[in-house]
Amino acid sequence: MRRTVFNEDHEAFRETIRAFIEAEVVPVYDEWFAAGQAPRDFYYKLGELGVFGINVPEEFGGAGLDTHKFEAVLYEETARAGVIFGGSGVHVLLALPYLKMLATDEQKKRYLPKFVSGEEMWALAMTEPGTGSDVAGMKTTAKLSEDGTHYVLNGAKTFITGGVHADRVIVCARTSAPSAEDRRFGISLFAVDTKSAGYSIGRKLDKLGLRTSDTAELAFVDVKVPVEDLLGEEGKGFSYLGHNLASERWGIAFGSYAQAKAAVRFAQSYVTDRTVFGKPVAHFQNTKFELAACQAEVDAAEAVADRALEALDAGELTPAEAASAKLFCTEVAHRVIDRCLQLHGGYGYMNEYPIARLYADNRVNRIYGGTSEIMKSIIAKSMGL
Repeated sequence: MRRTVFNEDHEAFRETIRAFIEAEVVPVYDEWFAAGQAPRDFYYKLGELGVFGINVPEEFGGAGLDTHKFEAVLYEETARAGVIFGGSGVHVLLALPYLKMLATDEQKKRYLPKFVSGEEMWALAMTEPGTGSDVAGMKTTAKLSEDGTHYVLNGAKTFITGGVHADRVIVCARTSAPSAEDRRFGISLFAVDTKSAGYSIGRKLDKLGLRTSDTAELAFVDVKVPVEDLLGEEGKGFSYLGHNLASERWGIAFGSYAQAKAAVRFAQSYVTDRTVFGKPVAHFQNTKFELAACQAEVDAAEAVADRALEALDAGELTPAEAASAKLFCTEVAHRVIDRCLQLHGGYGYMNEYPIARLYADNRVNRIYGGTSEIMKSIIAKSMGL
């Protein structure tokens, strides 16, 4: 089956990214892995390459496009090489949609040029200790000062990807208490400058996978946030968060499919070169059957991921469809990567082999962006169950 989702521009971008990864990332990736994060100056290189500006209007230094297909190419090429671009995915996939949707013209002039260049890296802070997927249960507060010039932010967030290097963070906070009728009422979004007094980064979290992507705990103690940094209208934050969940879940779905595809590539290469009992592992029937079954699953996941991508670009991807794509692609990737690791034998458990890192990196896909159980609930609700 011939893919139709990409055109010549996307393939030219693919060649550029592949060459960039080989030259700038692969030679130093072990150092990033050991350090637990990509270096800050790497993001300037991504800015120079134009990665951050693809979907940013031209007047603010971007390419002015409105598509997720270049992001899709990035997912495929980073997975193919067995690398991760630090926390940059959050910068583009999670933070940018809020800026494009909510920022005023004045805010866009302040935020977007630095966003494009990598001078200001962005993160999104929703999750709090003890709340998990229950966003409406957040305790972080932002109270307007008596003179009306700023909000005073207090609280804590956790599992914030990109939180160590972030220069600005979109923080979700309560500007008023929830109402008796609606727990989601009273949440607002703020573009918080991480250099603000009272803003602090707690632990850089020690994760099972995604080792080069910095993830942190954040704390706010009487942080003054100028009213000019409120994103959108006060109290409407929860609806804004829901608006962008479809694109976030598509990203996790597509990234998972790309990881599964890469796992088959790694396994096929390994079993072709590895010899046991006097012949390559690839010659055994079990190996052929396992890889064939994995390839069939990858083909199916690719079709689902591509269909969701086309729907997202057309503005037609529904929450239930995004949940379905995420559920299917993450579960496929889980099965495929596990089977491909098994074909590596003991070496598959060694971090020097990309399949081992991929196995650990992939596991979180069934948790963040909404767990698989949450996805099933969304799908069931759409079915009228």
